[in-house]
Amino acid sequence: MSNMMTTDDFFAGLARHKRIASVKDPRHIELALKHREQLSGIFLLMGHIGVVKGYVDVFKEHNLPVFMHLEKIGGLSTDHYGLDYLAKSIKPFGVISTKTNVVKNAKKMGLLTVQRFFLVDSEGLENIAKSLSQTEPDIIELMPARIPDMIRKVKSFTSVPIITGGLLYEHCHAEECLSHGATAISSSRPELWGKLEQKLI
Repeated sequence: MSNMMTTDDFFAGLARHKRIASVKDPRHIELALKHREQLSGIFLLMGHIGVVKGYVDVFKEHNLPVFMHLEKIGGLSTDHYGLDYLAKSIKPFGVISTKTNVVKNAKKMGLLTVQRFFLVDSEGLENIAKSLSQTEPDIIELMPARIPDMIRKVKSFTSVPIITGGLLYEHCHAEECLSHGATAISSSRPELWGKLEQKLI
């Protein structure tokens, strides 16, 4: 079955649904598939080199783009050979990494890239600006999501779509992030994978 989703399709879905399921537990795969009409994609944060292709293929069959968090996948090297294998054999829609050089190399392999940043202080904000000028990821993910006013600050110096996640427990938390300029939220809590308030769309 060849449902070839394009990058444009993905970004259109991201703007429409505003939710990404971060899957950390194999038991949540079925739940994510049940919500597939309301999700923009999947952040895969589990597994190892022996099983991830199966996970990726299941989501692809349901036309859900999968981004593999490279630091969370056991046995996968992020050097040139590992990324080449990933791009040609596992074929996720994209990758997530905190590492600048990994994001750069994954882009060269034709993968859509999400660079994850942790905001812990004002220095973190400066590091984001510096990293973005070097790596030019397709999307950035800001963690944790519970500091929504920082989303506006990051938006002031980049046009890259911002996904935010981490410490989201309720729909109102997600809505607050979206109202501060996040393109979408990522959450590992299945109860947040359903509809968000229409007023934010």
